[in-house]
Amino acid sequence: MSLKISPVSFNPTIEEKRKWRDFVAASPHGDVLQCLEWGPVKKPESQPLAVALRNGDGFDATALVLKRALPPRKATMGRSLFYLPRGPILDWSKPDVFENMIEELKAEARKHKAISLKIDPCVLQNTPGFKERLAKVGFVTSPEVHPIFGGTQPRCNMKMDISAPLDNVLSDTISQKWRYNIRLSAKKGIRVEDNLGRDGLKIFHDIYKVTFERNHFKGYSLAYFEKMWDALAPSGLIKLFVSFHEGQALSAAICFLLPPQCWYMFGASSNEGRNLMPNHAMQWAMIQWAKENGCTTYDFRGVPDPELGEIPPHEEGLVRFKSGFGAEMVCYEGEFDLPLSKSWYWLWTQGRPKLMAAVKKLKR
Repeated sequence: MSLKISPVSFNPTIEEKRKWRDFVAASPHGDVLQCLEWGPVKKPESQPLAVALRNGDGFDATALVLKRALPPRKATMGRSLFYLPRGPILDWSKPDVFENMIEELKAEARKHKAISLKIDPCVLQNTPGFKERLAKVGFVTSPEVHPIFGGTQPRCNMKMDISAPLDNVLSDTISQKWRYNIRLSAKKGIRVEDNLGRDGLKIFHDIYKVTFERNHFKGYSLAYFEKMWDALAPSGLIKLFVSFHEGQALSAAICFLLPPQCWYMFGASSNEGRNLMPNHAMQWAMIQWAKENGCTTYDFRGVPDPELGEIPPHEEGLVRFKSGFGAEMVCYEGEFDLPLSKSWYWLWTQGRPKLMAAVKKLKR
């Protein structure tokens, strides 16, 4: 039996959210982006839908779907795209569960005139039989590749094992140089605050603006982070950390928590006080917090996909920083599309990029 929550009535109870969240957390492929709480964060650009296979009072599979209208709406006659960030969540060793879930998703997609269904589950690269199973029901490798990270979500993450006692994590996992930097930051008077709550987002965003201007990427607005906080904080899925020196904020970060995993999702660092090692102090504080909350994995999130060529200089520095904490690169299978309308899918993935390139050429 399938549970479906339409965009209009996407207002699950606290108990429904908890059961769904527990199912996602228990999966080795689980991710906060597949919790029901993530849906409202992406509104109004995307409309959240929930589809699941029930098993008694629990689930066999769940999928938070983000439905995005295909632009321009009049010309595309209400067609849409379906995207499952880090989903669906299911036991990939059970082909019948996977196939039943795809049928439910296709049925929902038809109602919303979706031209394709995009998935990018946290399934490790080269998992035996995975790609064959997808191909059997019509999935193809997504042609929309991010030039650095590979997909909408990074294909490769840096993950740190924190299952050992905290003292052992510090002595055996973190490099000697990074341990020195952690101690140095404390000696220099760096303190890390983790109780600023929603009000602290302004501090975070001020430093975040400095970061994206320095590294030349487009950042999110303060309103986006406030919306994220309002959606995730009631369920304890989000935490803000800020490092200070003599009252000045030097770095800040937002973590997502879904034990046994914790994710370092958004980071920001100022141009001042870098010699005081505020980022080392902040990361160590976040690792300790994750450990205290029952996590065995600390995920530093995305790094450049090594299969896509040369790594940009500032990203190379981030890889070294994360490696210093003992994090190792983990790569997933990537993004896959299930075309539901071959003509519209071709227009969107092949025709539209060619047209845009031609228009750009004419303008030049």
